[in-house]
Amino acid sequence: MDALPLPVIGWLYTIVSSAALLLGAFIVSGVHLQGEAARCQLLARVVEDAVLFGIWILGLAGGIGVLLLQPWSRAVLEFFCWVLTALTLFSAYARLRAPGAMRRGTLAVSIALFVLPVLAICGATIYTLRGEEAIRVLGARGR
Repeated sequence: MDALPLPVIGWLYTIVSSAALLLGAFIVSGVHLQGEAARCQLLARVVEDAVLFGIWILGLAGGIGVLLLQPWSRAVLEFFCWVLTALTLFSAYARLRAPGAMRRGTLAVSIALFVLPVLAICGATIYTLRGEEAIRVLGARGR
């Protein structure tokens, strides 16, 4: 398995994290404008939303750090990938266990179509960040 080029990793995480942060801000502001009941629900989830925004900020910082060849970016981006992997798996498990109208087989396929690429990209990123080239270019202090 070949490692991904570091600029590809940097741009991928910078763009995806920026998009996730912008979409999250758009959703939160949209819910805030929906009325008092929606604002109460938003207030009840403020800690979870803040943590989620913080995680995506780590991804953004790690991507930018890789683009700027900062030694700390290896540790930040690897941590982000591990957290994203765990959150994706927990979310998929919770979605599979939740009662719903969709048939379980169809639901499993739809979840797999989302989860498997996320796991593959995170795995390839971790593999690349632990490789010799990343250690040489980004420095060993990032670990």
